[in-house]
Amino acid sequence: MEILYESILSLFQGEGWKYIVMWLIGGLLIFLAIKKEMEPTLLLPLGFGTIMVNLPFSGAIGEEGPLQTLFDAGIANELFPLILFIGIGAMIDFGPVLSNPKLMIFGAAAQFGIFFTFCVASMFFELPDAASIGIIGAADGPTAIVVAQKLNSKFVGPIMVAAYSYMALVPIIQPPIIKLCTTKKERLIRMPYKPQNISKATRILFPIIITIIAGLVAPSSVALVGFLMFGNLIRECGVLDSLSDTAQKVLANLVTIFLGITIAVKMEASQFLQPTTLLILGLGLFAFIFDTAGGVFFAKLMNLFLPEGKKINPMIGAAGISAFPMSGRVVHKMGLEEDPQNFLLMQSIGVNVSGQIASVIAGGLILSFAADFINFI
Repeated sequence: MEILYESILSLFQGEGWKYIVMWLIGGLLIFLAIKKEMEPTLLLPLGFGTIMVNLPFSGAIGEEGPLQTLFDAGIANELFPLILFIGIGAMIDFGPVLSNPKLMIFGAAAQFGIFFTFCVASMFFELPDAASIGIIGAADGPTAIVVAQKLNSKFVGPIMVAAYSYMALVPIIQPPIIKLCTTKKERLIRMPYKPQNISKATRILFPIIITIIAGLVAPSSVALVGFLMFGNLIRECGVLDSLSDTAQKVLANLVTIFLGITIAVKMEASQFLQPTTLLILGLGLFAFIFDTAGGVFFAKLMNLFLPEGKKINPMIGAAGISAFPMSGRVVHKMGLEEDPQNFLLMQSIGVNVSGQIASVIAGGLILSFAADFINFI
């Protein structure tokens, strides 16, 4: 009873209101997960964990708290993000990209917001923090975690929360941006899908070659790209079907749950409710908007040089962010809303998986640039 009395009393003294605010935030995340079915595997544990770490005297965090132990074991050393990339790689079918390699251009174009936000954020934050904040625009939680941890950012919590939140909010944020950047006529452009017969050898060689290229272009990205491509190699090799199914379902879901509830360690009220948190969330949204718009406008630019009948539906450019497969599905759904016979799923998924690769390479480039600059000064 004494502990209960002290806990209740602490909520009405000093900064106790912060705990209540964090409970509300946790409740909102749980609501979005259950009622709106927005990334429930991620948002449900994140919301519940947020409430748990903000209970007075809960003991969930601290030097010997169980969540802090899990954080040190799985996030501080980037273990969870790397393992998750194996599961993501096993989910990805690179067939649409291999059938139409030019789709990879859109994945690269949609990373514009990362570097633009990096420049903007550097006016408010130190370079390692600005670089980490820029990665939020890719809507790629694991990459954001790795970059923030490797650069020893002081704002790992808000950066992780922003990256994963915007991943979950793709169906809400992207449609109005896409509509604002396109005309009705552009959204009605049809792109018939002509699948090519991709040999098994090509599918096996692709992840190996991409890993080698990424290692040469952006050495800092080789771990993330390598684990992503290894997951895809498990899928395509044809001799590890059971392991592939486990990676896609059990492994990916289990690690995502661990990630969600462990990230909550960085959502403790005294750390999270700071003016800088709002600024980081705002800059993350800024990056996300510019990544989406960058892909759309790149497609519109290409259309200036393409003949009639070969035009590209600019909406697929928005799928170049890393939120796989949510962004590809959003574009496909928008195409059907404009024209029930306009099927853009394969093209948008092709761009989406390209964005997955591009965002990891962009993260590696950011790491390399930030490290070189820090060593220079």
